[in-house]
Amino acid sequence: MNTHHNRWALTAHLLLGVCFGITLTMSEVLSWFRIQEMFRFQSPRMYEIIGAAVVVAAASVAIIKRLNAKAITGERIVISPKTMGTGVRYVLGGTIFGLGWALTGACPGPLFVLVGNGITVMLAAIASALAGTWLYGMLRPKLPH
Repeated sequence: MNTHHNRWALTAHLLLGVCFGITLTMSEVLSWFRIQEMFRFQSPRMYEIIGAAVVVAAASVAIIKRLNAKAITGERIVISPKTMGTGVRYVLGGTIFGLGWALTGACPGPLFVLVGNGITVMLAAIASALAGTWLYGMLRPKLPH
């Protein structure tokens, strides 16, 4: 792949990430108070944002599949079909995810945006998320799938 094209694509991705971070900040998705409103069913705001994200993700996956899109490296993007299994892994994974969200007051997605907004204590949450990912990678062969 052309080095100039690669730099341009990385720059575009960086700018899109910055725009996404600004969007998360302006929509107050990062706000602990908004998250508490959601869990207390006091406002539909977060559910509307999550719903919009699901719609955008579904449309994006459909477009990727239809256009046989390629990654920045030039490789074709392949999205393998998912198997549901018994559901135990979803309950366990969702519980761990929810506990982490409750303990930090932040969804894992915007952690970097929170750090960018000066909430540096979230570096501990990022380190914990990375440690959890590493632990899962180590335990994955022993876990039921």
